[in-house]
Amino acid sequence: MLLKKIPPSVVERLGWYVYAYVRRTDGRIHYVGKGTGQRALAHLMRLRRHRVDIVAHGLKDEATAYAVERALIDGLELCRLTNKVRGKSARVLGREPLEDLICRYTARRIDIDEPSVLIRVNRLYRPGMGPRELYEITRGVWVIGERRETLRYAFAVYRGIVREVYRIRRWQRGGTTPGRLRRRIQDWGHRWEFVGSVAEPSVRLRYVGGSVAHLLPDGARNPIRYVP
Repeated sequence: MLLKKIPPSVVERLGWYVYAYVRRTDGRIHYVGKGTGQRALAHLMRLRRHRVDIVAHGLKDEATAYAVERALIDGLELCRLTNKVRGKSARVLGREPLEDLICRYTARRIDIDEPSVLIRVNRLYRPGMGPRELYEITRGVWVIGERRETLRYAFAVYRGIVREVYRIRRWQRGGTTPGRLRRRIQDWGHRWEFVGSVAEPSVRLRYVGGSVAHLLPDGARNPIRYVP
């Protein structure tokens, strides 16, 4: 679906920003620009096969946005950056697809009543990944205790937003079920993976796209969080 307008509440959060048009098929950057308001959508009708990434936002003023824009145009190959330790506030203000950013800034806060586990997939999630890939990176493999047997649902969470909900059928030892995206792990002894399916429509409607950031402690390294 072609994004036609950035919600006013998100425009206010963006302030001055730098954006990039990224080709959906291979992730290559086609165009870099700066602006405020709806500027990032100015060329979207012409470049329908691209997505808009917000590279940086909340910038001090136009001069700062211009400096960032020029630095990118003059040689930074964003798609090939491999920095694992990003700058201060990068998790909040760094590069992110505009659709994801709008989702994060407009997401409703949700509470979860069913016995479930929140699984943060921040390291492996990427924009545009298919449903099968998302399922694979969510289901395993995890160090998780016996409480796993009481859980009904598993939530795929990226940057505090629920991306998908799965109904857990069973848990198995790590590495014992087929998986295309299996991570290389030397010790499988204490790791588990679940087998399941996308949750029923009523559950997805209730949770997908909602914010669970209030349930996730800042700075926590463990990707697993039990709820409620």
